[in-house]
This record gives sequence, C-alpha cells and structure tokens, in this order.
Amino acid sequence: MAIRQLSIFLENRVGRLASVAKALGDAGINIRGLSVADTKDFGILRLIVDDVVAAENVLRSHDTVCQINDVTAVDVDNQPGGLAKVLTALNEAAVNVEYMYAIAEPKGVRPVMIFRFGDAKDAAMAALQKAGVHLYDEQDLLGK
Repeated sequence: MAIRQLSIFLENRVGRLASVAKALGDAGINIRGLSVADTKDFGILRLIVDDVVAAENVLRSHDTVCQINDVTAVDVDNQPGGLAKVLTALNEAAVNVEYMYAIAEPKGVRPVMIFRFGDAKDAAMAALQKAGVHLYDEQDLLGK
C-alpha cells in the first residue's frame, strides 16, 4: 500500500515555506503531514496532502520544483517500544529506512509514521504485515 507524497526542493531563504503553504492553501489543498530537511543552501519539504496531483500542478505553476514519491504509512503503538516494534520488523527483513517522520492523525489515538524504503518497499511491507503492523492506503489515511 503506497501513499503518494510530494517532495519539494526549496532554496533555504526567508519566505519559501510560507509561499508553498500559501499557494496550496489558496488552491484549497490541505496539508496533512510534513517534514523539512535542510542544508545551508536548500531544503527538501515532504508533504502528505489531500490531493497530491492538484498540489503538484499548483506548485509547478508557481515554478516550484517537486516530484511525487511513494511512501508507506503505518500505525505505531502509542506506548514504550511501539516504534521499536516497527523498526525491528524492518531490521529483521534487512530493510533500510531512507527516512521517516511522524504525522498528526486526529482520527485515532495511535501515531502514524511515514517511511521511505527505496527499492526494498515490497520487502518492507511484507515484513510489517508479518509483524501485524497496520499499513494505510491513501483512502484509509486521507479519507478519500
């Protein structure tokens, strides 16, 4: 099960994050989760939005470099060791996590983690399912 995520490449300067948020907000697109990684000169903004194709079109129309990537969203037990359970299943399947971040999901009491696995996506999903970890699809996560 894949969730489509936008990866946006931004110059690391005042106002760039605000301009992306404003463009999406003006287009009626809701940001459901995000992560920002930066260096001195540029940053990568990763977004989970309620309409990824429309968001990509809006951003490209504002000359913003972006691409759509597949990521995996999973439930994590909201207790000590919850994240360790998920990561242990991936480790036992020899799956490398390229990056991960949490998103707020007010519909439930369990945190939702977003993972990017690269070429090992199928092995990762099989390992997580075997470990009893709930995987989301876009309809389940975003209510589409």
